[in-house]
Amino acid sequence: MSIQRYHVGPRLSEIVVHNNTVYLAGQVAEHTLHQGANSQTTEVLAMIDKLLSEVGSDKTKILSAQIWLADIADYDAMNEAWSAWVPQGHTPARATVESRLAAPEYKVEIKIIAAL
Repeated sequence: MSIQRYHVGPRLSEIVVHNNTVYLAGQVAEHTLHQGANSQTTEVLAMIDKLLSEVGSDKTKILSAQIWLADIADYDAMNEAWSAWVPQGHTPARATVESRLAAPEYKVEIKIIAAL
């Protein structure tokens, strides 16, 4: 039983792979911090694509998504970006909730579990 960790930092690993399952840390925007939820979601989803690709997975293999919004009023803006990104027929189990995020600039955080 091997556990592989990628981009290991002092508090978290960006990616953990165990038993053909990929666990991504919660992803937040880096370059669109002063933009709206749609822009931040689009950036975060591109980051998720990159991280999944790094370990040989992709968005068609996402099993579960957890989405946190700083303001639930941004639900439609987030969903617009999500719907344009997620492949039809490959929608994962998903939960979306309102929550205070780690910094006031963050409007959305997304955590993914996927198959390899």
